[in-house]
Amino acid sequence: MKKTNLGFAMCGSFCTFSKIPPVMRELKNSGYNIIPIMTPNAYYTDTRFGNARDINIEIENICENKILKTITDVEPIGPKKMLDILVIAPCTGNTIGKLANGIYDTSVTLAAKSHMRNKRPVLIAVSTNDALSTTAMNFGKLMNSKNMYFVPFSQDDYEKKPNSLVADFESIPNSVELALKGIQPQPIIKG
Repeated sequence: MKKTNLGFAMCGSFCTFSKIPPVMRELKNSGYNIIPIMTPNAYYTDTRFGNARDINIEIENICENKILKTITDVEPIGPKKMLDILVIAPCTGNTIGKLANGIYDTSVTLAAKSHMRNKRPVLIAVSTNDALSTTAMNFGKLMNSKNMYFVPFSQDDYEKKPNSLVADFESIPNSVELALKGIQPQPIIKG
């Protein structure tokens, strides 16, 4: 049986980074070959949520693959058909806007473009404070795009951040299985 190659791309929604290693472990334990991808900001930036070097080491140890972090690193994804599915988690409003408008100037957006040429699924786990405001139009464009799937999401703090949406990161493994079959996970909006 062929091993499924899963690209796992991370953008700079640093407050959700602690949720990613458990998901990667679950996917790895399920037999996926995980190829980690990070934007330069995600890869190099130390924040109050963690030291970049520590996070990078943990991810590479889980995935048993080096993190792809440059445009040059990810360019071969499409031509070599390196991935069966690409997960973008967390996916920021900035990345959503770039994908919706054909801007491929980071390692994550170019990985998505390169992967999409093969008509294979991209699974987005949103994490942005402006999903229901300035990012809404771009979010809607992607939701209506072929081969784009979304991890179920909800408002994470409707009182203090009424425009914010965050994916249910624990749903990523199940969402991967469904997206590989061409099925959008439901319900898409969690209660």
